[in-house]
This record gives sequence, C-alpha cells and structure tokens, in this order.
Amino acid sequence: MLAFTLTEAYQLTHQEGKVNLRLKIVHTWQECGSLRETARRLSISRNTVRKWVRRYLAEGETGLKDRSRRPHRCPRKTPAEVEERVLSLHRERGWGRRRVARALGLPEGTVRHILKRHLGEDKRQRRKRKTFYPAHWAWEEEKPFRLAQVDTKDILDKGTLGTKLWDHLRKRRLPRYQWTFLEARTRFRLLAYSHRLSVVNGLCFVALVMSWLRGWGIEVEVEWQEDWGPEFGGENGRHLERLDEKYYRPFGARLRRAPKGRKGYQGRVERSHRTDDEEFYIPCLGRMRTVAGFLRKAQRWQYYYNVERPHFGAGMDGKTPIEKLRELGFDLPNEFAAFPVILLDEVAVTWASKGGHHVLHRLKSAEGGRMAYHVLPTRVLRQL
Repeated sequence: MLAFTLTEAYQLTHQEGKVNLRLKIVHTWQECGSLRETARRLSISRNTVRKWVRRYLAEGETGLKDRSRRPHRCPRKTPAEVEERVLSLHRERGWGRRRVARALGLPEGTVRHILKRHLGEDKRQRRKRKTFYPAHWAWEEEKPFRLAQVDTKDILDKGTLGTKLWDHLRKRRLPRYQWTFLEARTRFRLLAYSHRLSVVNGLCFVALVMSWLRGWGIEVEVEWQEDWGPEFGGENGRHLERLDEKYYRPFGARLRRAPKGRKGYQGRVERSHRTDDEEFYIPCLGRMRTVAGFLRKAQRWQYYYNVERPHFGAGMDGKTPIEKLRELGFDLPNEFAAFPVILLDEVAVTWASKGGHHVLHRLKSAEGGRMAYHVLPTRVLRQL
C-alpha cells in the first residue's frame, strides 16, 4: 500500500505541494510522538522525519520550504568588473557572445551565462526574420498562374536511374539539374537545365519564364513558391527581400517560400519529377549522347507533357495542361508550350553581365503608360 497518494506524489514537483507533504510528516509525528512510528506509517526513513521535524520546531512552517543550494563561497566566480565589461560591449556595440568572448579572452560559455543572468533569455534583442509566408496549397488557387511551384531536380540519382544510366549521364557530361516551373492549377510546366546550381542560374530562369509569360499576354501576378535551397537564395531573410525587390517584382512576380518539412506544399511539382523519371529519363536517357541532343529531347518532352499527355490528378479529368488552360479562360495556342529549353549555365553569364533584365524588354506604351512586354525570339535566346 502506498503511503502517499498519486496526487500527493505529483505535488512533489511544486513548492507548495512539497510544503503540504512535509506538514503531513510533522502532523503524523505530533500524533504518535515517535520518529520510528512516523517513518513506518509514511514509508520513509527516520532521518527524513528527523530533518523536517527539527526544521519545523526551529523555524515553523517557513522551515519546510526548500533552501537555496547556492554555495556560500565561489572562488572561481567571474569578477564584477569583467561582467560589467561584457554587458557594456553587448549593450553599446551590439556584439554577440562569440565576439565578446574573443575580445575579452573569455570562454564563450562564460559570456553566455553572464548575458543570460543579467538580461534573461527572452530579453536579448533579435532581428525579426522575414518569413516570406504564407505559402499556398495548390487546391486553394482557382485561377491559373496565380501560384507556381518551382523546384530543381537532381537527375544524377543512382537509386532511381540505376548504375548504367547513372554512369552514362556522368561520362557523357549531360546536364545534371532540371529547373521546373509548374503552374499549380493546370500542371503546365516550363523547363530548363544546368550543370550546377547557383543563384545566378535561378534568377536567369525567373527572367526567362516571366518573359515568356508576359510575351504571350499573361499579366497575372505570379507567386513563385520555392523551397529553401541555396540556388533560390538560401535562408537569409534580408538577402531574400533584396532578391524579391530587384529580380522578381520588375517582372510582376513575388518570391514565396514553402514551409520547411511540409513537402505537401510542393506536392505537384515533386510528383511531376517522378513522372520525369518514369516516362522520360529512364526510357530515353541511354540514347542521348550530347548536350545538344539532350536538350532537343527535353524540348519534345516538355511539349508532349503540356500538349499531348493526359493528366488524371485532382481537377484535371484526363485533360492535358494546355486544354485545362483553355477551359479556364486562357486562349493559348499549342506554341505556348514551345518554351525554349536551354542550358542556363551558358545564358546566365551573359544575362548577369548585362544587368539581369535584357531578356525582358519593358516598353511604356502610349495608352495610359501601361507596361508592354516583348520576348526575344527563340533563335536569339539560343545564341546568347
């Protein structure tokens, strides 16, 4: 049989509950007048009974509270003047614990404890991070081109391709990365490729895609929902804000981020990458010998995916992406799916050296100052 109930045992985690239980020890001792009998009744040691009875007799109920465990002396305590210097550097110069520790020759942990002891964990000033949320689910958007799921695919995946195709891609030096712009409502896709992942390639892809959309008269503001990869700007909030202002807004686009660990927000573009493996790379990659031949087949695959291949996902009803676009009010010809599939590494250097906006010619028209967008011809793009 338990001497204490479960409720009393739970109270041991709180100061007030501890005092009540210690009072119970004292009251039991007062009833029986014996340390041994009190210990037997409550299933505790006589030393415990003696300890709390003595404290109660000396200090009353106050003596039943927990006492401080702080040592009476601390010979290795940081001097007060050193603590003041730590606080002064942090307060006046805004230095963090690492810089303060290096400047004063102190262990980083010592500086951290000083700051925590004097300022508190939640009182230290931190810059508020820009999150680039809220992210959107694909099914929330009814109108095309309001939301685009954008991602990169590492084609050089040995587990997916198998050893033979993986070795073929590597030895032939074919493009390793696929850049995918997927219109979330209709699954319409635009593709590009590169040998490496870089921010310059990513921004060039933004310029090419937005130029193509504006050239075909699509004036909708597009939210580019991307993951947190370094090729899309990484995780620094201020850096992302600058990219959004300088490279996305001029094209009528906005930079957005999908929450970390929530792959469902990018589910449709991720699913399309699986289709790439099953219907394009695994059956066709072994016959590609050169980069030019690779890009030609990728161009045909992009056209087939958008114009000829039926889709049976939510809301598609066996229609192709171009058919779904027409059903939703975008009267676009099949040529809209002929977006030039290029190698970004070759174009991005020229694009960046000319200021990053020469792909899109923005001209003020006479009617109300409206922005008119014109795309460079495909043959010119291929010569860049």
